[in-house]
Amino acid sequence: MKPIEMYIIHIKCIHLNILFYFCNMVDVHDKKTRSYNMSRIKGKDTKPEMLVRKFLFANGFRYRLYDKKLPGKPDIVLPKYKTAIFVNGCFWHGHKNCKKFVVPKTRSEFWLNKINTNILNDKKNIITLKNANWKVIIIWECQINKTNTFKDILNQIEK
Repeated sequence: MKPIEMYIIHIKCIHLNILFYFCNMVDVHDKKTRSYNMSRIKGKDTKPEMLVRKFLFANGFRYRLYDKKLPGKPDIVLPKYKTAIFVNGCFWHGHKNCKKFVVPKTRSEFWLNKINTNILNDKKNIITLKNANWKVIIIWECQINKTNTFKDILNQIEK
């Protein structure tokens, strides 16, 4: 077996200029297990989304889900308040300075490209929505457990 070679890769991200040190490692799972694990990751009706939706409904807000007419298909749309809510996963949307956003050690370049594309698309969609006079609220996965987050959501909607 070859000795593990250390690589230094300088990857410039949109919001991260970090020098990543990583080992050229083999995945800890075989292809079948990794494929199964990745297939279980949902894009809709995630636990953070469900918590936000329950909170909004309990507070009398009525909403639409994943409105295809709006840029970026917001997770929750409050038409009455002209508000779009995105519930972002910290990993998939590259949440800066968050412990849940860690660049994988295998195929780092692929993942950084994917995450940076998501970040660019998010910014473009937010700008488009704001230009159409929509309020945009972004809720990060790591903020959901904090009680103040829900109070902040109410304040932002009612502004």
